[in-house]
Amino acid sequence: MTPSQLRAFTSVVRNGSVKAAAAELNLSESAVSMHVAQLRKSLGDQLFVRTKSGLAFTRGGLRLASRAVEILGLQEQTVTEVGEAADGRRVLRLGVESLFAEHAAPGLIELFTQRANDLEVELSVHLVEQFPALLAARAIDLAIGPGPGLSAPAIHRPFLAFDVLVVGSPTHPLAGRRVSEAELRSALWFLGPTAIGGTGVVPSMLAKLGVPEGNQRIFQSEAAASEETKRSEGLSLAVQFAIAAEINAERLVKIDGPHCRMRGTWGATAMPYDPMSPTAELLQLVTTPRAMQAMLRGSGVPVKHFRPSVYVTLWN
Repeated sequence: MTPSQLRAFTSVVRNGSVKAAAAELNLSESAVSMHVAQLRKSLGDQLFVRTKSGLAFTRGGLRLASRAVEILGLQEQTVTEVGEAADGRRVLRLGVESLFAEHAAPGLIELFTQRANDLEVELSVHLVEQFPALLAARAIDLAIGPGPGLSAPAIHRPFLAFDVLVVGSPTHPLAGRRVSEAELRSALWFLGPTAIGGTGVVPSMLAKLGVPEGNQRIFQSEAAASEETKRSEGLSLAVQFAIAAEINAERLVKIDGPHCRMRGTWGATAMPYDPMSPTAELLQLVTTPRAMQAMLRGSGVPVKHFRPSVYVTLWN
């Protein structure tokens, strides 16, 4: 496979036709078709067929579509990193779970990148279950989330405990009283993307509560789930420090019942590293009081220091 072949294929996937892909890439249709034909031959898969309603992709074609975006992104990232290394810049590739990304990563990254002008952080969001493979392949330098269960030589350092609560609007029928497990199971739930994983405090709470998947509505962020909870008769799981202001202002209320509060812990995990690397610097910083305050109250990340790497979607 060559980058040109992958670019042609991803453009066909994105645009839905060879003609549109050729226009996007400024190539002839025959050139795009040739690149796709070469991919089909090397992979031994038809990848897609034309139908009356458009292109229909094979299972292999769909898999390649996902991988091709990552491969091309990694190629561009590598070119960028080589250039930055030549200029003396250092990059930390940080993989995190979505709950940490939304509530604590901005403050930590802001504090970390302020320590040196030659330091940048690439943040990507992953399911916790993906951390071991990503670390083992050195696709990321450091993972932050619940302990991913890696054995030696991996290094895991817990650094921040937090509570997750069940919350609802002040007018919710379950607000203001002790509720039963049956009532919680039968309720409608508005949840962030962390809920789709199998590891961590949010999936653990949903499992203990026995909430059926049919009662779960998954939003693109915890904030979006919280906003929907405020104006409807749904319940949500929220990090306590992140919604303290909403509770104090009585825009949300805590729901009292079995398994309605659970403690989680975020930790940093890395494979053996150079003691002079950015990985070592962050591991030294992350347990300090200043870092704790930044994660709980951080104001955001300067754009020049926050360059998302190839985005690994939570929905694959």
